[in-house]
Amino acid sequence: MNETADTKPTHCVLEHRMFALFQDPVFRRADTDGTPVMAVRLGDRDAAMPLRSLQREFGIGDSTHDGTVLAAIAEALDFVPILRLGDPLPPEILTGDASWEPGPAHQRLALIRLQMQLVAWLHGGDGAEPIVLDAAALAGLEDDPVLRQQIQEAFQRAAESLGLPSKDAVIEQMESLAFELAFIESLRERLLERVRQMARRLERLSRGFRGDTEQRATLDRLRHLSGEALRQISHRFEQQDAQAGEVMAALRHLESHRHFIRANRDWLYRSHMAWEPLLADWDKAGEALNEPLRALLARTYQFLAPRFMPVTEWLKHRKTNRKPGAGPRMEW
Repeated sequence: MNETADTKPTHCVLEHRMFALFQDPVFRRADTDGTPVMAVRLGDRDAAMPLRSLQREFGIGDSTHDGTVLAAIAEALDFVPILRLGDPLPPEILTGDASWEPGPAHQRLALIRLQMQLVAWLHGGDGAEPIVLDAAALAGLEDDPVLRQQIQEAFQRAAESLGLPSKDAVIEQMESLAFELAFIESLRERLLERVRQMARRLERLSRGFRGDTEQRATLDRLRHLSGEALRQISHRFEQQDAQAGEVMAALRHLESHRHFIRANRDWLYRSHMAWEPLLADWDKAGEALNEPLRALLARTYQFLAPRFMPVTEWLKHRKTNRKPGAGPRMEW
């Protein structure tokens, strides 16, 4: 497909003859700073060229076909790890849909959260307080016959309040909303809970460490940084839960709530993609403070510090820990 510059590109199709000179170029983010790059093989070595540098070097204007496609590729790399020439761009930047799917368990969990909100509204609440029960507690409620009856009553009352023809129309809207929220439930498990587990392990390591002062100070910084990371990520989920907690408002304004959920979904998914390599290593890490764990702690610090350390402190840290021509270091 050959899109023009004034239409939204749907595929990674570039026209400049320069792109045809390279064998199987790959578009991805740089390992160092996340800059969108084109990675190619040049003889016996790999090279990664920032997309903006490519545009300047070859005179590719932002409003040209290739400029538009390169901008879409940069945006797409928030949602997919790599793209090759000819690949379709992810639906997040085309239609707002997701390029991945939550599991059935996450859809059930999202639906029962909404049903509990609706029951709370039925019993005189305004539906504004989010249901904060954890996944296990919510799953156990599905088999409660009294609750099932209350849910049916809530569907009927909601249909009357919303001016819908029947409770089936409410059920259809609830299922549609639950599908969108299932992505949030999936990311709660894949991102939030794993960051929480990592933060707890760093807390235990910091509290239990009996080594020298410098190592203790580094563990304390890691504990602080992981706590700040957890606070920021938790806040995003709390905002989403509070919005979803207003279940009747969500049903009255389904499309606006859908847009809000998707914006949060995409932010959390981008965060998950950035965190995933580190969290995967923490999932496999042992408890002993041995060399592999020390190396993981160093990587964790390098990941957390530029993201969650106050700017003035981070600049001071870089100045203190950098020699001319050297990268950042971490002493153990």
